[in-house]
Amino acid sequence: MPRRARLVLPNQPLHVTQRGVNRAAIFLDDEDRHHYRRLLREACSVYCVAIHAFVLMDNHVHLLLTPQTAASLALAMRVSGQSYVQAFNARHRRSGTLWQGRFNSCLVDSDRYLLTVCRYIELNPVRAAMVAQPQDYRWSSVHTHLGTACDPLISPHPLYLGLGNTIEARASAYRLSLQA
Repeated sequence: MPRRARLVLPNQPLHVTQRGVNRAAIFLDDEDRHHYRRLLREACSVYCVAIHAFVLMDNHVHLLLTPQTAASLALAMRVSGQSYVQAFNARHRRSGTLWQGRFNSCLVDSDRYLLTVCRYIELNPVRAAMVAQPQDYRWSSVHTHLGTACDPLISPHPLYLGLGNTIEARASAYRLSLQA
């Protein structure tokens, strides 16, 4: 039976998740996380996919992405995912699949929902009881959105930029939304 086609619209944000097979770890250390970020950044740059938010959990990732074309998302995720699995398997002397099937994606169809998804992604480590505050988790875009870092992986979404005229104003407005 053929796979169902994903609904991907050009310039429409999507919430993307990808899990480890059997909920197994996909990152064993910081080197793995750095390598995944590097591969994701390169693939998204080549295939014109903007990364607005992310969190790298131990056994899954959440991404808020906007592809420029309908084919961009699948290409970027395939290239980064395959390259990461090959490197992970070689580095950790293992073989076989790492991902639990294809990545999942959900259209973000409204401005209000976009900021909700962004908060959901960045609050994931808090909900998992890994940290008390989202900014305590290193592997997230929350630091960029709170104005404490400038991550080259992140392309701020126009809706986030509309939260204020300065970095400080945007960070303050976003900080309040995280507490709501």
